[in-house]
Amino acid sequence: MADSLILEVADFEHDVLTGIYSEETGRPQPLRFTISVRLRAAPRYLADTPLSASKNYMDLKFAASEALPQGVHFKLIEAVADHVCETLFVQDERVEAVTVKIVKLAISENGEQIGITLTRERR
Repeated sequence: MADSLILEVADFEHDVLTGIYSEETGRPQPLRFTISVRLRAAPRYLADTPLSASKNYMDLKFAASEALPQGVHFKLIEAVADHVCETLFVQDERVEAVTVKIVKLAISENGEQIGITLTRERR
């Protein structure tokens, strides 16, 4: 079994056009993202190992913010998660798997976390 490295950005919030109900459409709603990426690990990580041997964490945040198409309404948050996965696969061939957890903050009534988790493996 090959070594792997997990990178993660947790609890990042971004407004996205999403939802199927009339009160959700036409305006962005806040989503909370946790994104994990499994990469093929370098043979070793030493004190002077360059960033190119890993992946910039900000790429994960970018995939759930600036990389989402402007003005596009995603009916399902599953589609948002799928777009994030595909963006990360295209960015870096070392990405073996992506897990995206999305919590819909606007529908929480008592602090519960309502949402989905999607995991995709590179095909």
